[in-house]
Amino acid sequence: MGQDWKCLELELERSALNCRRLTEAEKRQICAWKYDGEYAVYDLPAYEEMRERQTGFCNPEREANYLSWHQTGCLVGFTNLLEEERSVFAGIGVAPEFCSQGYGQRILKEICKLSKQHYPDKPLYLKVRTWNIRAVRCYEKAGLRIDGAPFEQVTGMGPGTFYRMVREE
Repeated sequence: MGQDWKCLELELERSALNCRRLTEAEKRQICAWKYDGEYAVYDLPAYEEMRERQTGFCNPEREANYLSWHQTGCLVGFTNLLEEERSVFAGIGVAPEFCSQGYGQRILKEICKLSKQHYPDKPLYLKVRTWNIRAVRCYEKAGLRIDGAPFEQVTGMGPGTFYRMVREE
């Protein structure tokens, strides 16, 4: 299922983003997103594989943590907000055709508000690959900063060197 043609031509408007629980149709759509070049590391497995392995937003124990983000009826991104013992982890994905248009920053600012509202005493953090300067700059504009030295980690998307970024208070 592809994006509606109106969505592909959508210019960045300053209207509100809307969020809701991620639907099965949206999960399928997100699994079909394909990123260019080095960003292809963010391509997800097929929906059927994720469902079978119960990973990510197809994990029944965690799927309630995932939200889809829309503007003017278009799916522009999704997030994961996971409460941990001492902090709150945020994950974000923006549809390839909406990258570098300010949506990541806008979505992350909304996630920061949600985190502060629901978990006021816990800091929000995320992890980002060190080579992904586009995302690092986006997150900085949304009020996060790099916290500590880069570290190595193996994720479902493969090994990498990451920064931990935390929300500025």
